[in-house]
Amino acid sequence: MSYAGSSSFGTSVGGLNGSSIGEVFADWQNRINAEGNSFASVLNAKYLEKWNSEALVEAMRIRTALVLGLQEFFVKKGLINIDRVSISPITDPLCHDVEHVPVIAYQNVPYRTTHSMIYSKFLACMNPQVKGIFVDSPNIRLEMPHQDEVKQKKYLIDFSQMDVEVRRGRAISGDDYLDRQDEVAQILLGELDNALDFFEDMIVAGVSSVLESCEDAVQDLGIELKVPQKPFPRFYKDECGGSDDDLEKRLGKKVEGQFFWILGLLRENYDLVYPFLNRDGTTRQGQIIPSRQIYNYDLCAQAAYPQGGRGEAFEVLSGGLREWYYPAIIARLLANKVIREAPRFDAAGNVTNMRELDGYGPFLAAAASKTATGEAAFPQTFGGGLGIERSLFALLQGPVIHTIDQVTYFGKNPDAGSPFLF
Repeated sequence: MSYAGSSSFGTSVGGLNGSSIGEVFADWQNRINAEGNSFASVLNAKYLEKWNSEALVEAMRIRTALVLGLQEFFVKKGLINIDRVSISPITDPLCHDVEHVPVIAYQNVPYRTTHSMIYSKFLACMNPQVKGIFVDSPNIRLEMPHQDEVKQKKYLIDFSQMDVEVRRGRAISGDDYLDRQDEVAQILLGELDNALDFFEDMIVAGVSSVLESCEDAVQDLGIELKVPQKPFPRFYKDECGGSDDDLEKRLGKKVEGQFFWILGLLRENYDLVYPFLNRDGTTRQGQIIPSRQIYNYDLCAQAAYPQGGRGEAFEVLSGGLREWYYPAIIARLLANKVIREAPRFDAAGNVTNMRELDGYGPFLAAAASKTATGEAAFPQTFGGGLGIERSLFALLQGPVIHTIDQVTYFGKNPDAGSPFLF
């Protein structure tokens, strides 16, 4: 396995430089001995005390009920559960700062560990018989250490995400995409409402499951949890004013409930921007795109307390309507500099510039495929990923829970300040 960048463990380990993991642990143990600590004392403080704490058991009971409630909701909605993808030729490029993705060489082929299953989810919905999919997916994101105190509490480099992708209700043709912008925009606005309604129902199901089976655990952690009322408040990013850095925190203070939406954040290549691609091949890249032309969403959550007041709000789910029109998919990938050139195909269906596409060749060949009747096979979907640990932290933070590490057995917070032993 190879890693780009370096690792920082607080008591610095630096780059591996060919050292074995045993050598790294031995050197680190020598350093903590020199500081007057022993390995046993650190092991106890970081892991054994937490594993034996009542708080972790309560948090895991809540996690179990939450995940069960989500899964039962998806099954009732007709979604199917699919296999996890941990390594792939491509992964979510992400718009925020993380270290480069680890690459695993297997049978002489380099694979990336997945930031998320985003591209896999699209392909899994290509079959028209599939209404939608869900999967408790692995996510590896090697975040850089954070200077901001709020960010230091909420990140994990290895976490679970309930990934969902659902076919949209109305199909839109390529000609309509290009030539009937006002009508298509209205259709997409309705599809956005459907997506937000779906995820609000999901949250209601998850919270209801928690309260039905372990309300006592909620009370023991000193927080309050109620089944939220729909619809959740909605805020378009461009219309909120102020700095983006504290947007979640500021909006959290404006709402009465524990959940709210932030809409229209310009970010990944797969989140729908409409209109973007014009009939003549030009795009809106470089122009100011208002939030109401960006069909994506962040769900934010915050803890509530029996004596009144709420904790800080954190984003717990990101998603959106997806780019589906093949020329627009390519235009967005190029605009976001995810690929350097568009794929080219010969008459037999071979990708003639496979080398230059850096792993995207197979995905884009699938995205360009046609059905037996000559229609585009790529699905028109909406979706999202709910961070399980992030959701637990957002809702349980309070007198007992202070950081995301406290709601995990084996949490790997990039700001934790020591090697991860398990």
